[in-house]
Amino acid sequence: MLEYTESIREIAKRLLENCDVEMVIGFRKGTVPMMNEPHVIRNAKDAKDLVWDSNCGINLSNYLTDRKEKIGIFAKGCDSRNIVTHILENKIKREQLVIIGVPCRGMIDKGNITRMFNGEILEVQEVNDQIKIRGNGFDTQLAKADILQENCALCSHRNPVIYDELAAELVEEQAGIDRYEDVRNLEALSVEEKWAYFDDLLKECIRCYACKNACPLCYCPTCFVDESKPQWVGKSQDAIDIRTFHFLRAFHCAGRCTDCGACQRACPVGINMRVFTKKLEKDCLELFDWEAGMSLESRPPLDFYRPDDPDQFIK
Repeated sequence: MLEYTESIREIAKRLLENCDVEMVIGFRKGTVPMMNEPHVIRNAKDAKDLVWDSNCGINLSNYLTDRKEKIGIFAKGCDSRNIVTHILENKIKREQLVIIGVPCRGMIDKGNITRMFNGEILEVQEVNDQIKIRGNGFDTQLAKADILQENCALCSHRNPVIYDELAAELVEEQAGIDRYEDVRNLEALSVEEKWAYFDDLLKECIRCYACKNACPLCYCPTCFVDESKPQWVGKSQDAIDIRTFHFLRAFHCAGRCTDCGACQRACPVGINMRVFTKKLEKDCLELFDWEAGMSLESRPPLDFYRPDDPDQFIK
């Protein structure tokens, strides 16, 4: 996706020079390998700082909440679906946005790559479908397809669903992917096995809230974890408090999550909390034929009532 960079710079420069927008949100090169940074530019001359490659995994829709400016934003498939949710939930107005769609071929998994090597990674280069990695004591090359983030490997909406112009040609969507095999495997476990699984999954959680802060859906002025009157969840490292936080946060994302992977990417201890949101994503698809952020014409299933809503849960 390196070839996108020049197009992205040209589009950002044009939008700012023509005063079509007041600011453009994109990415610049990070100070450490595999960590490109969200970047806001307000002057056309700064468009030269924008980049695009397989390290642009952060969901840029996170930076739109309650803004008042006219904004240009680069959006891959999951970003664009979260932008739709922002518009539906009145966090930004459609007329404020110039959405530049960026067809995506997937982002590489920084955490997984880091765990492959004992020494410090000093440089990562992307060459076509290969990733060259150099560090203290190693210099190797890996196929990009083998080191994609899991959510990217399973993604069926790589192209943006909403855009005003494109930074590149649309890519072919992946077909024949079983997105929910891991969820079905968990559903098949006994109650005791499920408890043991989640006990092991969450045992490293330090309640840093990085997952919450990185999530483009977590924009409540006061999160339930910070409420004290009433106090919904304890502040301790008690296992029940930790479970309560993760389960409640997942339910708040039900019917809204696009599986962008922001929560897992941000976790400093490598917890795959996508297992919570993917279960709810699967339920919404099966019960309501619903995928989040696909249309400005439809609201999430938990956002309104229909007389024919499934009611199997009522005992």
